[in-house]
Amino acid sequence: MKETRIIMGMPVTVEIPNGAGGAAAVHAVADAVFDYFRSVDEKFSTYKTTSEISAINRRDLSPEDASEEMKQVLKLSEETKKKTKGYFDIVTPAGTLDPSGLVKGWAIWNAAQILLAKGFSDFYVDAGGDIQPHGRNAEGKKWRIGIKNPWNEAEHVKVIQASGQGVATSGTYIRGPHIYDPKNGRRPAEEIVSLTVVGPNIYEADRFATAAFAMGKKGLLFIERLAGFEAYMIGHDKIATMTRGFSHYVVE
Repeated sequence: MKETRIIMGMPVTVEIPNGAGGAAAVHAVADAVFDYFRSVDEKFSTYKTTSEISAINRRDLSPEDASEEMKQVLKLSEETKKKTKGYFDIVTPAGTLDPSGLVKGWAIWNAAQILLAKGFSDFYVDAGGDIQPHGRNAEGKKWRIGIKNPWNEAEHVKVIQASGQGVATSGTYIRGPHIYDPKNGRRPAEEIVSLTVVGPNIYEADRFATAAFAMGKKGLLFIERLAGFEAYMIGHDKIATMTRGFSHYVVE
């Protein structure tokens, strides 16, 4: 089973090649995953006036009185800010809170836990290009993930294999500038075009990909120094650079 739905303003794909319990069980767990993503959108979307994060930004709700999920995300955001020496910061140039740089990977990881709890060990969850694969694909092999050419999205500049690791890509070629450099007057981070990070899971890969992108070219060195992480960076000059161990994942 492979199905894509538009949730959180982006395509969310769930693929389950080998379904324990038959087709009904597969579709039921897929529906549960999509329902979970919708609940995350309702709570964390800065575009929805009815969301909890919007209520916090309007000061109609204090963080202390927020839901446990919101408190967890705000706590994780603060921890990530400290671990990245301030390069990950959910405070926007307008002074509001936008935890989307962490929420997407966190939500994908939680969705993966729903599948695992239901006994599914082979699956692939993709939300807007950030991916949590697990187990094997329909051919019994590790999942293959393409890294898009920022100037030609129909072309893959690299194809990697992963099973269990999370793969997150931060870039400006789809949404335009949307990651800000908190060390440079909160101006858009535009020194690089694309940064793909492979980490122990998608939550870890996503939050550090966001921070490393804000660092510009020196973000690759930041990832290099993180145990268990590798990265592939593309600059505006169309020159790609990778960490020393990234080639371990490359198949094309």
